[in-house]
Amino acid sequence: MGITLVHLTGHMDVPDDRMAAVQEAVVDHIALTRAENGCISFEVTPCPDIRGRFLVAETFESRAAFDAHQIRTKASPWAKITAGLPRDYSITEGCE
Repeated sequence: MGITLVHLTGHMDVPDDRMAAVQEAVVDHIALTRAENGCISFEVTPCPDIRGRFLVAETFESRAAFDAHQIRTKASPWAKITAGLPRDYSITEGCE
């Protein structure tokens, strides 16, 4: 029996007037997330085709690890800097 991974994929759209703050904050957000227990992969990259869009792809080893990430993130500077920005995410769970 394998473990159940949690995957989040999608994007976040950032207007020009907030781009500098998001680009600065994303470096710490990525580093902190990758250091979390249960984080297998975490990527936030600019979309090559749509200006202001960041592509998000993350994988956690369990629902508990993913939920802990969500709790930490909601209390982080990243949450304040990106508050109100449009996001479109899909979360799936599946065995390894």
